[in-house]
Amino acid sequence: MTDPTPDYVQSLARGLSVIRAFDAEHPQQTLSDVAKVTGLTRATARRFLLTLSELGYVRADGPLFALTPKVLDLGYSYLSSLTLPEVAGPHLEALTKQVNESASVSILDGADIVYVARVPVSRIMTVSITIGTRFPAYATSMGRVMLAGLSAPDLADYLAKVELSPLTGRTITSPKALREELSRVRHHGYCIVDQELEAGLRSLAAPIRDHTGTVVAAANISTQAARYPAAAVRKDLLPPLLATVEAIHQDLIRINSTRTDHA
Repeated sequence: MTDPTPDYVQSLARGLSVIRAFDAEHPQQTLSDVAKVTGLTRATARRFLLTLSELGYVRADGPLFALTPKVLDLGYSYLSSLTLPEVAGPHLEALTKQVNESASVSILDGADIVYVARVPVSRIMTVSITIGTRFPAYATSMGRVMLAGLSAPDLADYLAKVELSPLTGRTITSPKALREELSRVRHHGYCIVDQELEAGLRSLAAPIRDHTGTVVAAANISTQAARYPAAAVRKDLLPPLLATVEAIHQDLIRINSTRTDHA
């Protein structure tokens, strides 16, 4: 451990070390146990335990001490402030390491998708993608899984307003064909877009749902068409992508539960 800075508050560090002395394997500890784990003297450990008890973070049962549920409040501010990119970021990083392909998360904004999180492996597109990059939803895998999650009136409104311009020779430009594709996406729960946004680019996306099951975003894996045939995308990339969006979904459920409990 490096030397503490002049602003280092030793008493706060010691108090936190007392809290961390308790874990799943040691939910109850004696004063001597806490002193041994933290390296504090018995007298110092006793003062911290009694202070934490006075504040409601620790309870005493005879010679044994244990944490109370109030300790969860210490993490509530962090959990309640987490945004979708912050929740998704670690999962995208793990996904990218697993499949060695770029992964992203976007939201639907009008007729476009907007990138809100991304972990690139290599630049596989001629257009550089950064946070805030926008693409037309109809020609992207993430856009299509989010369009497939719209209500019937919202989808009808989208199709009435959007101009389905061909971005490559493969781009779907017929409203009827797009509706049929979105129906398939809705049925299967994922979408593969094969060189419709850019020649040579194949992407796979799945919806991210909030605690109510509503589609609020999408995650995708982008790869070169020559590198992954469509069959290989389904076999090798789809399972880890589905596991990733489920993990993000479960985190969103936990965060909502924490917020609700503190409402």
